[in-house]
Amino acid sequence: MAIIRPLRGITPQIGKECFLAETATLIGEIILGDHCTVWYNAVLRGDVNFITVGNNTNIQDGCVIHGTYKFASTTLGNDVSIGHNAIIHGCTIHDRVLVGMGAIIMDNAIIESDCVIAAGAVVLPGTIVQEGSVYAGVPAKRVKDMDENLLSVIKRTAVNYQKYASWYQDGG
Repeated sequence: MAIIRPLRGITPQIGKECFLAETATLIGEIILGDHCTVWYNAVLRGDVNFITVGNNTNIQDGCVIHGTYKFASTTLGNDVSIGHNAIIHGCTIHDRVLVGMGAIIMDNAIIESDCVIAAGAVVLPGTIVQEGSVYAGVPAKRVKDMDENLLSVIKRTAVNYQKYASWYQDGG
């Protein structure tokens, strides 16, 4: 069973039909939407600021989601996929975004809808990633516009993680 730990009198709120892997950790001021998946060794630590996650969002293995005390909370929209080992810190990610494996998104960055943040990219504090963009590199820069193929990958990934979760919930 996942670690769901209250802190300072606030217990994480979990939406309907969510899958939380046995080693996932959710602490403190967190609101997790419906149909979300939080995978192995992912940590959502709502101790110094709150974390809000929309519906149908998947937080893959080894991710860390946190904020900065009295400065930067973290908000994830609907149909967001956070790739393995990504760090999401005190930022806002809108709907239908794919964050690649090992990417880092820092305080007060805003990722608008229908975007891809490439694997290993580092989105610096305060960066605004405009809707329909693909960002890559260190520091992350716009490398191209979103196309229909990438948008279908974003949508398919969000749907697939629901399917993967069902395999675990059905006992394998």
